[in-house]
Amino acid sequence: NGARVGVTTLEYDGGVPAPTRAQFRAYGSLGEGVADYVRFLKANGRYAAALAAGSRGADFAAGLQAAGYATDPAYADKIRGILASPGFDAAITTLKA
Repeated sequence: NGARVGVTTLEYDGGVPAPTRAQFRAYGSLGEGVADYVRFLKANGRYAAALAAGSRGADFAAGLQAAGYATDPAYADKIRGILASPGFDAAITTLKA
């Protein structure tokens, strides 16, 4: 329920990428979005292994991909790349300050 925004996204079907228009939830704040994401994952048992990864981000991403969260076959690898990037480290450092 709630506000939505239409966005063109790249979805994979049988390993073949195709631009797709999709509706995504829209939130009033980052906190609202994160809280809804956590509720979604907890409410869907197929994500239990991902949630069991705890703070191990690479394992979390692999668990999401294994559970079918994303259609991109390289989803977990892309998340691992972001987690290993200097930009991510800088963002985390800023949040902790």
